[in-house]
Amino acid sequence: MAEVINMPRLSDTMEEGTVAKWLKNVGDKIEEGDILAEIETDKATMEFESFHEGTLLHIGIPEGEGAPVDTLLAIIGEEGEDISSLISGTSKTPPPAKEEKTEETSPVEESADSAASSIPEGVEVVKMPRLSDTMEEGTVATWLKKVGDQVEEGDILAEIETDKATMEFESFYSGKLLYIGIQEGESAPVDEVLAIIGPEGTDVDAVLNTKPTAKSASSDGAPDVEVDKSEPKEVAQETKAVEDGQRIFVSPLARKIAEEKGINLKDVKGSGDHGRIVKRDVENFTPAQSVAPEPTANVAAEVSKVSTQPILASGEEHFEEVKNSQMRKVIAKRLSESKFTAPHYYLIIEVDMDNAKASRVQINNLPDTKISFNDMVVKACAMALKKHPQVNTSWKGDTTRFNQHIHVGVAVAVDDGLVVPVLKFTDQLSLTQIGAQVKDLAGRARVKKLTPAEMEGSTFTVSNLGMFGILEFTSIINQPNSAILSVGAIVEKPVVKNGEIVVGSTMKVSLACDHRTVDGATGAQFLQTLRAYLENPVTMLA
Repeated sequence: MAEVINMPRLSDTMEEGTVAKWLKNVGDKIEEGDILAEIETDKATMEFESFHEGTLLHIGIPEGEGAPVDTLLAIIGEEGEDISSLISGTSKTPPPAKEEKTEETSPVEESADSAASSIPEGVEVVKMPRLSDTMEEGTVATWLKKVGDQVEEGDILAEIETDKATMEFESFYSGKLLYIGIQEGESAPVDEVLAIIGPEGTDVDAVLNTKPTAKSASSDGAPDVEVDKSEPKEVAQETKAVEDGQRIFVSPLARKIAEEKGINLKDVKGSGDHGRIVKRDVENFTPAQSVAPEPTANVAAEVSKVSTQPILASGEEHFEEVKNSQMRKVIAKRLSESKFTAPHYYLIIEVDMDNAKASRVQINNLPDTKISFNDMVVKACAMALKKHPQVNTSWKGDTTRFNQHIHVGVAVAVDDGLVVPVLKFTDQLSLTQIGAQVKDLAGRARVKKLTPAEMEGSTFTVSNLGMFGILEFTSIINQPNSAILSVGAIVEKPVVKNGEIVVGSTMKVSLACDHRTVDGATGAQFLQTLRAYLENPVTMLA
C-alpha cells in the first residue's frame, strides 16, 4: 500500500520547509535509508531520508518551493498503484495553511525585529521538540550535557521520552550550554524552554525574561533563513563525521545506528550517492572484532537500588508517590478515550489446541525454524481478517474506513507500560517471518529502540497473557482498531472427544469489539474462522 510522506519537522522551530533539491525522481526505486531530498529549514539545509521502500510515485513539492510542515511531500508505493485519491485527499490542506502564514507574516516579523534587539547575537533558545506526530509533552530521561559544557552542532543534548519511545535529541547549534530549563525526570509541553546555548558570559536571566518575544522570533526564523540562503549550500547539504581529519559523508540515521553499535565509520564502505554511508551499510557491516557492551554497571546499579530499600517497621504505614512517566500518562489517556467512546462488547470461545501443539513441534524440528503459539494466533487472525473485512475497519464518525491492508499490532509489556509494534501486511507473511519480526520488534521495544513508524498503522491487535498463566481476560480496544483479541494460556483438561472423556489441550480467546462497526454476529463469525485455522494449522500453510 502506498505511503504518504509529509513535509517533516526537522528542527524545534520549523514551521515550513523548502525543497532545495530532489535526489530521487518519480519512478525511481527507493530503499529504506535512501536520501529523498535536501530540505531547507529555518536553520539549515538538511538531508531527509526515507523510512519506506518502494517506487517514488509522486512528488508534491517541486524544487525551490516551500510548504508548511505536514504538507504532502511525496508518495511511495508499488509501481502502477493508483494514488489519485491520496493526492486529491491531501492536496486540499496546504492552501489554508499558506494563507494563515501570509496573514501572520507582518506581526511575526515585527516581534522578530523586537526579539533581535533583546536577545544577544549567537544565543539560541532550544525548545522541547515534537518528536512524534502525537506528542503533546515530553520527559527528559537523561541529560548528556551539563551546564558549562561545550556543545557542537550534531551533539546529542538529551534523551527525551515521548508518548511512544525514548529518543535522542541533538543540537542544531554550537556554543556553551548556558541553561537547562527541564531537569531529568521532569515533563513539559512541546515548545517549552528546554535549554539555552550561546557564548560564555551571556546574561541568561535577560534571555529568559524575553522568552515570549524570543518564541515569536524563533518560530518565524526569518533572520536564520536569510543567513542560510546566502551561504553556499555545500556547507550544510551533507551530514558529516570527522575522523582524524578525514571527512566522512553519512546519513543521520546511519550515524546514529553506528554510534549505538560502536562502529567506526572509517571502516564502513558507503553504497549511497558519492559514497555516502546509509542505514543498510551500517546494519550489514561486520567488523573484524567486535566487543558487545556489557550492561554490568546498569545491573549493579539496579541491584544496589533494591538492596538499599529501607526496612519498614512492623505496624507502620508507609507510602511512596512515583511520578507517572510520559508513556504511562499517554496509555491512560488513550485507553480512557477508547473505553469511554467505543461501545465495547466481548465474545469468548475455547479452542482445541492439540493439532496446533503437534504442528508446532513439527515446524520447529525444521532447520533454523522456531515459531511460538502466539505467532500461530497472529497468522490465523490475519487470515481470518481477509475473510471478514468488517472486523478490519475503523470508525470515522460519518464514515467507516474499510482497510484493504492487514497490519496486526502485537501488544508488548515494557517497564513503563505497554507498546504495540505493528507487523505490516501480516497476511502476506509466513509463520517463520512473523516469528522473526515479533522477536525483533519485541526485543527492541523492551529497550526503547522502536521508531514511531514501527508503532503506527495497526488495523487489528493481539494481546497475549498466556505466558503468565492467565486463563482468560478481556482487553480495551486499541483505537482506531475495531477489535482486539485477548489470548489466554493453553491448559490440559478433561475434554469430550468422540463420546469419550480424554485429556486435551485448550485455549480461551476473547474478542473485544466496537459495536459501532462490528455487530455480534460478525464478531462470532470471525471467531469461528479463527478457531478453524488454529484447530487445523495445515490450512494456514496451504
